[in-house]
Amino acid sequence: GHQPAAHPAPAHKKRARGPIAVLAAVALVAAAVGGGTAYAAQELFGTNGATPTGINGTNASAGSKGTVSGVANAVSDSIVEIKASTGSGTSTGSGVLITSDGEIITNNHVIAGASEVQVQTNDGRKYTAKVVGTDSKKDLALIKLENASGLKAATLGDSDKVGVGDEVVAIGSPEGLTGTVTSGIISALDRDVTVSTEEQQAPGQQGGGQWPFEFGGEQFNGDTGSSTTTYKALQTDASLNPGNSGGALIDMNGEIIGINSAMYSPASNSGSGSGSSSGSVGLGFAIPVNDVKADLDTLRAGSTT
Repeated sequence: GHQPAAHPAPAHKKRARGPIAVLAAVALVAAAVGGGTAYAAQELFGTNGATPTGINGTNASAGSKGTVSGVANAVSDSIVEIKASTGSGTSTGSGVLITSDGEIITNNHVIAGASEVQVQTNDGRKYTAKVVGTDSKKDLALIKLENASGLKAATLGDSDKVGVGDEVVAIGSPEGLTGTVTSGIISALDRDVTVSTEEQQAPGQQGGGQWPFEFGGEQFNGDTGSSTTTYKALQTDASLNPGNSGGALIDMNGEIIGINSAMYSPASNSGSGSGSSSGSVGLGFAIPVNDVKADLDTLRAGSTT
């Protein structure tokens, strides 16, 4: 007879090292980004001189209408970074392109007191801009790029149709990280937000500072001063940080419903400092886009109120 076939011995299970190693690498990268500067983070996600496409530092792919990736890809080219040079330094904020030849809506506090305004589009092109009109009472400003054409204008929606719980996307340049996308919901409507109208208190995102504002009888992110204005704001839990000022709050149809303008930072309430290290805690405020549309003719006419 022949010998029965020997059963192979069971292989010893080896511990999977791949996932653990990947997790460790992710933790190291997170620590490096969290502990570094905005410049270092930009270098980490740099494109080595290549012309960037889409949103810097993300893998967002084209999606259908109603998804965060779809909104980001549809609207990101309409959002710009603004650097305003003032006597006390440089203020960094965001803006929304509303015409193909370079009209941009932003917050008044981003460009207040500026001697020079530089703008960078999502594809890396840089322009000089002039201030066309300002409205400190609404914290709005209109600037215009010089020698610009063929740009992608955003679609302005209807903020009266916005409801609590609606999903939204925010795009801007927090801490100088151009084209940053966050998402959340509308948390509340018609919040009374009080901001300063004084030019000397208009840091945008200057040295880690944040735009001072008042809510619920308390002052946040610094002293608002004696000259203030109050507007009805949309409240959102989409992450907003210094530099998001003037950027877009967008509905899931890809339409602009608000201009991001203020954020609550718990370490800086009651004028106790900038508190920029605290970051967003999900309490952000945006000027409704219908207020923007109602103000456009006045801004285009060169108002400097």
